[in-house]
Amino acid sequence: MPDRPDPTAPVPGTEKAAVPAPAVPAPAVPAPAVPAEGAPPERGGPGAVDRFFSVSARGSDFGREIRGGFATFFTMAYILVLNPIILGSAEDKFGNHLSAPQLVTATALVAAVTTVVMGIGGNLPLALAAGLGINAVTAYQLAPLMSWPDAMGLIVIEGLLICVLVVTGLREAIMYAIPASLKQAISVGIGLFIAFIGFIDAGFATRIPGDTGSVPVQLGATGHLSGWPVLVFCLGVLLTVALLARRTKGAILISIVVTTVVAVVVDALADIAPTAWGLTVPAVPDDLFAAPDFGLLGSFSLFGAFQHVGVLTIVLLVFTLLLSDFFDTMGTVVGVSHEAGLLDEDGKVPHLGRVLLIDGAAAVAGGAASASSATSYVESTAGVGEGARTGFASLVTGGLFAVALFLTPLATIVPAQAAAPALVAVGFMLMAQVRHIDWEKYEIAVPAFLTIAVMPFTYSITNGIGAGFVSYVVLKAVLGRAREVHWLLWGAAALFAVYFAIDPVEQLLGVK
Repeated sequence: MPDRPDPTAPVPGTEKAAVPAPAVPAPAVPAPAVPAEGAPPERGGPGAVDRFFSVSARGSDFGREIRGGFATFFTMAYILVLNPIILGSAEDKFGNHLSAPQLVTATALVAAVTTVVMGIGGNLPLALAAGLGINAVTAYQLAPLMSWPDAMGLIVIEGLLICVLVVTGLREAIMYAIPASLKQAISVGIGLFIAFIGFIDAGFATRIPGDTGSVPVQLGATGHLSGWPVLVFCLGVLLTVALLARRTKGAILISIVVTTVVAVVVDALADIAPTAWGLTVPAVPDDLFAAPDFGLLGSFSLFGAFQHVGVLTIVLLVFTLLLSDFFDTMGTVVGVSHEAGLLDEDGKVPHLGRVLLIDGAAAVAGGAASASSATSYVESTAGVGEGARTGFASLVTGGLFAVALFLTPLATIVPAQAAAPALVAVGFMLMAQVRHIDWEKYEIAVPAFLTIAVMPFTYSITNGIGAGFVSYVVLKAVLGRAREVHWLLWGAAALFAVYFAIDPVEQLLGVK
C-alpha cells in the first residue's frame, strides 16, 4: 500500500504508474483514490478512456477535463480572428492578398487537427494553433520577398527541420546554445513588434506620407486621433487591459467580441466611409453559418522561394522561424506541465520527445494549409487552471475548433480596430519577460536592448535577432570571454554579419 499522497501535491495518486483500471472519482472528491492493481473499473466508469488518458491517475475527472478544454479554447480562440487579419492584411511580392474566409478555415482546421493529435499522442492539456510571432514573420518578412505559396513552403521546410532536429536530439542542443537573456529579449522584441503592428493596423499610429523631413509616424491620420474606428480601438484597448487586470478568463476573446459588437453598432448608426475601417467592415452578415472554404489547403511551394531571394536570405529566414518555434514551444510545454504538476522528479516533461515531434509536425501542417506555422499555446494554462491534467482536455479544445469551421461569417466581421487591442495586450504579456534580463551586465544588457529595439524600429524580427546575436559574440570576444559562446551561436552570428553586409559583399563578389 503506497504512502498517503501529500494533499497539496498537484498530481496526487501517481505513485503506481501501471494501474490498469483506476476508479472514477465522485465530482466532489478532489483527490480520487486509485484502486488496487488489477481491480476492474467501478461500475458505470469510463474504463478504457480513463486508463488511456490517465484521468483518474492524475487526480482529475472528466468534468474538469471538459471545463479545462472549454477554458483553453475561449482564451485562445482570438487566433481565429487575428491570424486572418495579420496574414490577410499583408500582400506578397506580386500584390496578392490571402482570402479572409479561407484563412479562417485554414486556421481553425490546423488548430483542431494538431490539438487533437497532441491530446492523443502527447497526453498533455496542450493546445496548438498558428503562432502570433511566426505569422508576423510570414506576413511582413517572407511574403514581401516572394509569393504566398513560396512563403508557406518555407514554413513547411522549417517544420520538417524541426522534426529532424527532434529526432536527432539537436533541438535541445540548439536551445542550450542561446543564452537565456537573448531568448527573453527575442520574446520582448516580438511583443513590441506585435503591439506596433496593432497600433498601425487600427490607425492609432500612421506613417506620414511624402514628408521626409519629420518623424516617420504620427498619432492618427493627421497628428491627432479622429474618426469613430479609432475610438472603437481605444475602447477595445481599455476593455482588454481592464479584463486582464481583473484576471478574467477569456479576457482577450471577450474584448474582441464586445468591441466587435460596439463596432457593428457604431457602423450602423454613424456615417462612416467603408474605407475607414480598413479591409474588414463590421457589418452583420446575411448568414451566420457557412460551409468551410478549404481553398488554401495544399497551396504551397517547397522550393519556389529560391527563385526570388538568395540562399543566404532563405537560410536566415528559416533560422528566424526555427528560433520562434524553439522558444515558444519549449517554454510553453515546460510551463504548462509545471502548472499541471506533471513534471517528474528531475523536472522533465513526460514524453517530451513525442510532444516536440508533434509540435514540429504542426508547423508543417500550418504551412501546408497556408495558416502559417502552428505552435503550442501558453493559453493552455487556462485549462490547467480549470483542472485539466490530461490530453482529454485537448480533445475538447480541438473539437471546439472543428465547430468553429462552420462559423466563418462571424469571424470575418471583426474589423482591425476590434482585434488590434489583442495585439497590444499580447505585446504587453510578452514584454513582461524583460524583468528577467540582467541590465547590470553590459555584455548581456546591450545585446538584449538591441534585439528588443531593432525589431519594431526596423519592422523586422530577423533584424532584431541578428543585432542581438552579433553584438553578443562581439562583446564576449572584446571582454576576452569568447570561449563562453557556443559554436552554434558563433555560426549564427557569422550568418547574420553577412546578412547585414550583404550589399557590399555582393559588390565584392560581383554578384548582382
